[in-house]
Amino acid sequence: MLLKKLFGSGARVKLLQQFLNNPDESFFIRELTRILDEQINSLRRELENLENLGLLKSKEKNRKKYYSVNPHFALLHELTSIIRKTDSGNESLLKKVNQAGSIDVCILTGQFVGQESSTDLFFVGDVDKVKLESLINKEFADKNLKYATMTREDFLYRITLKDKFVKEMFANKNNIVLKNKLKKDTEPLV
Repeated sequence: MLLKKLFGSGARVKLLQQFLNNPDESFFIRELTRILDEQINSLRRELENLENLGLLKSKEKNRKKYYSVNPHFALLHELTSIIRKTDSGNESLLKKVNQAGSIDVCILTGQFVGQESSTDLFFVGDVDKVKLESLINKEFADKNLKYATMTREDFLYRITLKDKFVKEMFANKNNIVLKNKLKKDTEPLV
């Protein structure tokens, strides 16, 4: 696993995923041992390390120490982006979406990155809209997702016009670009 090699500890990776995917929630250590299926001592050590780094903050409540994300941590955005981009669920989603056609670009935005947006998923390519809608309704029935699709030709044309919607898809640093076969064409948008 890339993250384990990068961050050196499986427990630390699990904690980062738990906190950065749920930035508004607080957790106490026993709760985390159940959620993450890790030993209490390794979690305690990693929680202390992350708190000393400034990524997490803690407070006592009802004789329990609760940990949460420090929203003022300098590298919060970058770490969150790394964690979200390496989420194994994203790879699974991409494999399923590829069954709906030939996808050149796939971007997660809106609900996937914790922001208000008119679109949650954006696709470029030769997409069978019926298959795509069926897949989205099956996989995300509880989320009420909004998505947009464009043909490759329409997308490339909109790039030449400096279309606001297309530009925002790539300029927003929170958005997760899962697939981009058109990197050469989209470089000016970033």
